Amino acid sequence: METAQALIEQKTRELCEAIVQFPGFSEMFRKMDTFMNDELAKFEFQMVNDRAQLLQQKQSSGLPITPEEMTEFDVLRDSVLSKPVAADFLLAQDELQGLQKLFYPMLAKTFEVGRVPVADDFLNDCCNQGCGTH
Repeated sequence: METAQALIEQKTRELCEAIVQFPGFSEMFRKMDTFMNDELAKFEFQMVNDRAQLLQQKQSSGLPITPEEMTEFDVLRDSVLSKPVAADFLLAQDELQGLQKLFYPMLAKTFEVGRVPVADDFLNDCCNQGCGTH
């Protein structure tokens, strides 16, 4: 006799298998692995992120960002993103996050409502998060 926990584990594995078999899923991970194994690409990408954070902190502190600083940032960012390994990484990351946004809310809503959610179950969530204010 199968326990409830064993059945949930089996169904969870089946869901994971379905996700892994999703068209393009393995390609997403190949792109991410390629980036993660490229030390120069990671370093350059981190430089862009650090510079963006520095400019954001400066702006949040009420200090102006000079045109030169913005130009330097744009040149650095464009240089990094012109390299396929970094551009592919960002694309794969966006695709993966898109997949996560599909099933995380549904899983959370299942625990919230105690059944498989339907579209109407998500209507109040949208409005509570400021729908129509964009």
